[in-house]
Amino acid sequence: MEAFINSLDCGNASYLDEIECYAKETDVPIIRTHMQSLLKFLLASKRPETILEVGTAIGFSALLMREYAPVNCRITTIEKYEKRIPVAKANFERYDTDGRITLLEGDAADILKKLTGSYDMIFMDAAKGQYIHFMPEVLRLLAPGGMLISDNVLQDGNIIESRYAVTRRDRTIHSRMREYLYELKHNELLETVILPVGDGVTVSVKKEM
Repeated sequence: MEAFINSLDCGNASYLDEIECYAKETDVPIIRTHMQSLLKFLLASKRPETILEVGTAIGFSALLMREYAPVNCRITTIEKYEKRIPVAKANFERYDTDGRITLLEGDAADILKKLTGSYDMIFMDAAKGQYIHFMPEVLRLLAPGGMLISDNVLQDGNIIESRYAVTRRDRTIHSRMREYLYELKHNELLETVILPVGDGVTVSVKKEM
C-alpha cells in the first residue's frame, strides 16, 4: 500500500531530489515521502506567513517548505548538530535565493526561550525525547489558529509497546514521547489529531480562546 501511494506522488523540484539522495547516501534522517506529501498539503491549506522549524538537519524540509509555502513566507529553522550546520548553510546559500530562510545555530532549548513574536506554523523534527521539553515555549510562540506539526511520534511502532518491551536505551525517549502525545491530546489550548503517516505525525491547531 505504501509503495502504491508513493508511486502516485508528483515528486519535488530537482534540487530537492538531489538533497534527498545526498541525505540517503550519508545516513542523514529527513522527512519521508508520506510526510513530504502531508506537509505540502498543510502548507497549501494553511498558507502560513511565518514558519518555525525545530531541527534543520541539512535543510531539506526547510527548503521543501520554502518551495511550497506562499512567496511571502519567512522560515526560521534551528539546528545544533555542528557537522550538519555547514551543509545546511551551503544548501540555503545555493537554493534560498531570496533569503527567506533564517538558520539559528544552537540548542533549541535555549534558542526557543529567546524568540519573540509568533508563528503561523511550527514543525517539530528534532530529538524526539526533547519534544515534551520544548512544548511550553512552542505553545507560547504558536499563534492562535496556528498549526503545530510533530514528526516521528510513533517510533516505528514502539510507542504502543510496554516500556519494558523496548530496549533499555530507548526507554527514556519512549516514555517522553508517550507523555508528549498525552499532552497534545489533553492540552486545553490544542485540538490534535494523531496520524499513522510515515513514522507517525501529529497535527495540532491552537484554539483561538
